[in-house]
Amino acid sequence: MKETYNVGLVGYGMASKTFHAPLIAATPGLEVVAVSSSDADKVLADLPRVEVMATPQALFARPDIDLVVIPTPNDTHFPLAKAALAAGKHVIVDKPFTVTLGEGRLLKGYAEEAGKLLSVFHNRRWDSDFLTVRALVEARTLGRLVHFESHFDRFRPDVGQRWREQPKPGAGLWYDLGPHLLDQARQIFGMPRAILLNLAKRRDGAQVDDDFHALLDYDGLRVVLCASTLVAAESPRFILHGTQGSYVKHGLDPQEAWLKEGQTPTPQWGVDSRDGELMLQETDSEEASLVAHACGTLPGDYLAYYIGIHDALAGEGTNPVSVDDALAVMQLLETGLDSARQERWVKLKELGGLRRKY
Repeated sequence: MKETYNVGLVGYGMASKTFHAPLIAATPGLEVVAVSSSDADKVLADLPRVEVMATPQALFARPDIDLVVIPTPNDTHFPLAKAALAAGKHVIVDKPFTVTLGEGRLLKGYAEEAGKLLSVFHNRRWDSDFLTVRALVEARTLGRLVHFESHFDRFRPDVGQRWREQPKPGAGLWYDLGPHLLDQARQIFGMPRAILLNLAKRRDGAQVDDDFHALLDYDGLRVVLCASTLVAAESPRFILHGTQGSYVKHGLDPQEAWLKEGQTPTPQWGVDSRDGELMLQETDSEEASLVAHACGTLPGDYLAYYIGIHDALAGEGTNPVSVDDALAVMQLLETGLDSARQERWVKLKELGGLRRKY
């Protein structure tokens, strides 16, 4: 067993700088030793000890690198991950896994053939608010859940000069924030029976979708997933209604903001000081009434992902986000696009080994 696994980062944009580099640096047994980038000065300003490679191919060719992390534009995930696997590397791909379900299935086959770990960075499984919501649902605190609503709203009225805003495969808000919300919903409820998606271009000059509203069909439960770039007023992050009460949470998990500020992550550092509102029915001999209850927010922990990766590489744990989990999200993304094009509900086809939990 190796004491330290050497990591190579492909590119040094926002995802590498904000998430991957600091989380890897804080994980015992992982070390970033090289980055592929055309801007060496930018990389070395933050990571003075790494070696900067001119191309991803040069990075993959290094025999000392065990794990390659690919936080690059979505349409490059498949060719880069394929090349890294072919070079004998373990691979992490940022979400979404690929831009098509077919590409994801091919990568699964390549990883199995190479005998290498392949994982996808669905970090928002470790958001403080999501961990709290999941615990409430699993404990049936609200009774039988009938409504689950998840929002990821922002106010970005100007269309930026970024690849996410350009009309190319994998661009747009559905492929940006959709994977987070879909993965979180599936973690709690499993695969839905069907999906209904509405996509829109709301901003002046928008070339790709910047607003979506998705409904997921489960027995006796409505799941609503929304994201928009034109929400200036604060909207709830989560809204849950059940037969015994309701839970509403405002505010985003603080870990991304802290990472952008340069704070060093530690295990379970993501303490959200803003708790949700929990209203529960209480019944005495005379009548039932709603009572507000304290509901502390569980701490978030993005570091858990990379600790899980290290343990999986060392043979001491399982892949924290499996390829099958990533393929399920890809299926939901693609089925959603089918629904938006047809303007109707579209049923989910069975994907091997995935069961509906709700």
